Amino acid sequence: MIDLSQKDSEQLEEKGISKEKVFDQIETFKEGIPFVKLAKAAVVSDGILRFSVAEQTDLVQYFEDSRGRLELLKFVPASGAASRMFKAMFNFLDVYDSSKETLSEYIDRTGDKAVKQFTEEMSSLPFYELIMDRITGKAASKDEEAYLFVKEMLVEDGLNYGFYPKGLLPFHKYSSGGATPFEEHLKEAALYAKTDGKANLHFTISEQHDEMFKKEHSKVSPKVSDATDTEFRISYSNQKPSTDTIAVDMENKPFKNSDGSILFRPGGHGALIENLNDQDADVVFIKNIDNVVVDENLKTVANSKKMLAGVLLKAQSKAFEYAKALDANTISSEQIGEIKAFLEKELNVRFAENYGQIGFEEQRLILRDKINRPIRVCGMVKNEGEPGGGPFWIKDTEGNVSLQIIESAQIDMGNEQQAATLKNSTHFNPVDLICGVRNHKGEKYNLLDFVDPKQGFITGKTQEGKELKALELPGLWNGAMAFWNTIFVEVPLVTFNPVKTVNDLLKATHQA
Repeated sequence: MIDLSQKDSEQLEEKGISKEKVFDQIETFKEGIPFVKLAKAAVVSDGILRFSVAEQTDLVQYFEDSRGRLELLKFVPASGAASRMFKAMFNFLDVYDSSKETLSEYIDRTGDKAVKQFTEEMSSLPFYELIMDRITGKAASKDEEAYLFVKEMLVEDGLNYGFYPKGLLPFHKYSSGGATPFEEHLKEAALYAKTDGKANLHFTISEQHDEMFKKEHSKVSPKVSDATDTEFRISYSNQKPSTDTIAVDMENKPFKNSDGSILFRPGGHGALIENLNDQDADVVFIKNIDNVVVDENLKTVANSKKMLAGVLLKAQSKAFEYAKALDANTISSEQIGEIKAFLEKELNVRFAENYGQIGFEEQRLILRDKINRPIRVCGMVKNEGEPGGGPFWIKDTEGNVSLQIIESAQIDMGNEQQAATLKNSTHFNPVDLICGVRNHKGEKYNLLDFVDPKQGFITGKTQEGKELKALELPGLWNGAMAFWNTIFVEVPLVTFNPVKTVNDLLKATHQA
């Protein structure tokens, strides 16, 4: 057992972290987190649904017919800083000197493809004119102009975009001006997350960006509200300090800062399951802040969301009916078989091999447990290149099989069979979720009851020149939802349009 000093205990109390949680995390470091075991990739007809155009139209209509009596919420993880977007450009600022070499010499010498593309195509950026107006006449050559452009874009006394949250950067340029992802999410919400003229949105943001988001909110919300005839009800939350995780040294002892305090680190996007758990609605749409489209693709995206919501509502309707029957304890053996078939066929639930050998009452209790869970319908996009994380059937240490979203970091790439399963997967995860978080009585589930703590990550880091180990919580749509009932549905590629680097803004899909 680790001894905690009085100062350590006071630090834990201030952050709202229990000693038990710290001890559990230290045990996790000691034991390690095993790789997940992929049973097989989920594919169309085995874990992924594909609907015809007519079926999609029916599902959209099913949602439209139901939405008037539903509480809808759009939940947007938006705390991502833009600094990672500009990593290559920060490096360029550090190492390039236009007085010593030309830009083409620098690119030839370093092989820096990101800078090559950026400098050749930067006139397509939504903030090109804004920066050019600020640097006009300051450069002695085109190469110096490119350098000053990057500098003006990033440095603190310039536009300071490196400090911005992704959600507040100009992503698209229309004739009426630039639009941030925040604004684009409002436009989307007006199309599929609105009931009686009102749309509810919740953004999880970093504390340091609170004022910036509120400023953007007051600037763009009235404009989009007028254009879409929608009243936006927008709320915000920050990642809770209590979800930070302890860092340890290489002997699995709490890593101490130079002032003697314990080093805690943010727990990753999995910490947001707590923020999601604080929300309450019939249907929750989840989509990352940087995954937005230009106006011409909005309708396609909105219809895809409505289609997924239709899938959720249809499945939920049956699940609620069966959950009520299981609660009432008035079901026959024939109905028990019908409920099991529904769970297997429509909610992708798998049962232990000995299920058929146990008694009627035990079967009823198992079915009751399996059906009383939050449901998530996740859009899946066809692989268009190197496969990354995505939909898989996995097998846990007790032999239980379930349908999960798995990241490549969770897979043992040294195991040929596991690596081949990943390589042969057909779809990947665009973070496109529609969630049902209430039970058949209208009560909200405690989402923290459905997290698999064994799906976190341990990573190596350094602090003040010393090695340490850090713990990332199970991802929001990975282990944090591991014990939900899961449905995967193929969605069009246009619904996946993220911006991981600034050069992604140069893609045709971000040109308005």
